[in-house]
This record gives sequence, C-alpha cells and structure tokens, in this order.
Amino acid sequence: MIAWLISNIGTLITLLVLIAVVVFIIKVMIKDKKQGKSTCGGNCAHCKMCTACKSVKNGDIRCKKTT
Repeated sequence: MIAWLISNIGTLITLLVLIAVVVFIIKVMIKDKKQGKSTCGGNCAHCKMCTACKSVKNGDIRCKKTT
C-alpha cells in the first residue's frame, strides 16, 4: 500500500488540487445564488431559459419568447 502511494503521489496530489478547485467553485456559485447574483448577460431575447428567469417573473418584460 505504501509503495503504491509513493509511486502515485503526483497523481494523488493533482487529484486533491482538482477536487479543492471544484469544491471552491461550487461554494462560490452557491454563495452567489443565495445573494441573487446571476451570470445572465441580460439579452433575454436570445435566452433559451427566458421564461424561467427571475427578472421575467418579477415583471421585467425583456423576454420576447412566447413559450
């Protein structure tokens, strides 16, 4: 077991760094979501999720879709 860990230490360190980065990104996304921040560019006419948008539900009529 120790020999396997020593021979794969580079891979394990890389894996741990990648996991840490993904966890950080998810935490930032959750924090932003709770604060109401969005990655929306504001161009609702070209948005596939237009009708599900928070701003459309709150009365902002930028969405031109009928679906």
